[in-house]
Amino acid sequence: MTVLDDTAPPDTQPAAYRWRWAALFVILAAEVMDLLDALVTTIAGPSIQAELGGSESLIQWLGAGYTLAMAVGLITGGRLGDLYGRKRMFMIGAAGFVAASALCAVATTPELLIGARVLQGLLGAVLLPQGLGLIKEMFPPKEVGTAFGAFGPVMGLSAVGGPILAGWLVDADLLGTGWRMIFLINLPLGLLALLGAAKFLPESRSEHASRLDLTGVALVSAAALLLLYPLVQGRELGWPAWTFAMMAAGLPVFALFGRQQIARRRAGGDPLVEPSLFRRRAFTGGLVAGLAFFSGMIGFGLAFSLYVQLGLGYSPLKAGLAGVPQSLGIVIGFGVAGGAGLTRRLGRRLLHLGLAVMAAATVGFVITLDLAGVGVAPWQLSPALGVFGLGMGLVMAPFFDIILAGVQPHETGSASGTLTAVQQLGSAVGIALLGTLFFNHAGFGPLGPDPASFADAMRLVLWVVAALLAVTSLAAFLLPRHARDEPPTP
Repeated sequence: MTVLDDTAPPDTQPAAYRWRWAALFVILAAEVMDLLDALVTTIAGPSIQAELGGSESLIQWLGAGYTLAMAVGLITGGRLGDLYGRKRMFMIGAAGFVAASALCAVATTPELLIGARVLQGLLGAVLLPQGLGLIKEMFPPKEVGTAFGAFGPVMGLSAVGGPILAGWLVDADLLGTGWRMIFLINLPLGLLALLGAAKFLPESRSEHASRLDLTGVALVSAAALLLLYPLVQGRELGWPAWTFAMMAAGLPVFALFGRQQIARRRAGGDPLVEPSLFRRRAFTGGLVAGLAFFSGMIGFGLAFSLYVQLGLGYSPLKAGLAGVPQSLGIVIGFGVAGGAGLTRRLGRRLLHLGLAVMAAATVGFVITLDLAGVGVAPWQLSPALGVFGLGMGLVMAPFFDIILAGVQPHETGSASGTLTAVQQLGSAVGIALLGTLFFNHAGFGPLGPDPASFADAMRLVLWVVAALLAVTSLAAFLLPRHARDEPPTP
């Protein structure tokens, strides 16, 4: 039963939920679990491969399997809460996420670990959307902004601390667990989240819940898998003709998904994505921009971790510390965008400014590699990484608000869920594409890794990232100039 404060006068809005701040803490704990698990295998991947065996594609699938499953699951995760209750689905998602984490920790083969990572992603997609719906119901309008504002610092701290924690856990080898501890740490976190949810989360569900579109889920899942599987496996298999055929087949399956969504809406059903959204220039531009941007960012993160660990010989902890300047830059970028009022004053121009900063940092990174040679030190990489992160923060701060300003109010829910799913899909594509490019150019000699080839592979990744930033910048011109609730500045 939902317990409400009973101090509000009868003529005012309904009183706020009594335990809303404790409930917010529970929701943020679940968010931390997801953010950590999205980051940890980037650092721990080489150590996992060294113990379990398998090819380089294992490192890619550890990230791509999780994010792809998350992308597909997020499309329907929120609707499960509408249909069956948000508290119930939150607890099911949390319990399942803990169980999947335990499976990851005891995995003895690459295949079992990848399967457990996919299960993690699916259950995370059940868990996370419930928190957003609960916040909107628990908090009065004047406090909603403060509640959602808590996500920024939590994401920033997770971005900074996640890779360091992962590297330390792998290096510390606590109780002889090695990399397995990065998953075992989810057990106490998840159990605390479950106990907190049982105590503090209110019962909540939508009065107008939409039915699930399982056919749409199957089509979009098939299309994404047709694209990603050959991208990851094609290099190791020698790029046989069927890999190109699979990638080509993904496009018509995506088109079939679009037609199925239109037909479902015309028949009076509830599509996964409102077909009218694709007639909005801002939304289609936002999809292209989001796919390109997050592909470049997450793919760069994987390539950088592989470069410093395999190419430069860094330990997992040192690799995590080497990425701190980028994480701090992201936090500063978010802070500058909000604190200095740049989001309100510049609107879309802030996106282009952030992308330009990132492009300059990318070129600076290449120049650093050229000047320092194969023996580049962490302090030499720090300036470019810090500026790169600063640009990321400037881009990400207004990104979703500006895109959503170009859709109608009744389309916002569908648009928001789709954009979040595209963010995860872009992450999976970036891991597959840039990871494959990196491994294709990085080489191993008789005495181990060839540092020069790893530097060349990193340069190639950086130029591809620069190209993806250019695509993002062009697509951003299709977006509204300002967010809906922010009046344009003369």
